[in-house]
Parts: sequence; structure tokens; C-alpha cells
Amino acid sequence: MAQVTLSIGGRPHTVQCRDGEEARLRTLGQVLDQRWTAALRAAGGQHGERAMLFVALMLADDLEAVERQPPAGAAISEATLERIADRLESLANALEQTGPSA
Repeated sequence: MAQVTLSIGGRPHTVQCRDGEEARLRTLGQVLDQRWTAALRAAGGQHGERAMLFVALMLADDLEAVERQPPAGAAISEATLERIADRLESLANALEQTGPSA
């Protein structure tokens, strides 16, 4: 097990991770540290749990916003949706005309 010391808000936090995951953990620590100043202001200057809570809330807000967006390239044009709807309607009509199958 590897140990990494992250600096968040100028304070060291030593955490363990699997061997080989040190660089990823340092990157994640940097993400937290980048938000620290804004979180500290939101927490009324209170260090510790309250500021870290605001860091978590900011990250959760970003995550929720990303999850609401469709993946890049997944957007379907109105014309494509109309073609799909027309095709589905044609299939439904064909099924109605042939009746139930045995």
C-alpha cells in the first residue's frame, strides 16, 4: 500500500492508496486544493470540516451538471427524431394490418 501526502488549503493530509495510484490521487488532491479558497470564503473562514463540506458541495454540483448533459455527439436533431417517429408509426401500422401472429 502506498502513502501520499496531499496539501489541501496549505494543510497536509496523508492517505493510503493502492500501489500505482499515487499520481491519480495527487491529481484529485489538486482538484480539492483548487477549490479551497472559494470553499473557505463560503464557510465563513472556518477551516476544517466546514470548508471541506463546501469543497464537496461544489464538486457535487459540478458532477450533477455534467450528468444532466448528454454525452458529446449524442444529441439527436429534430429531423432525425421525426424520421424515427415516422418509421415507428409505419411499423405500428404494419403490425396492426397483419394482425396477431399465431
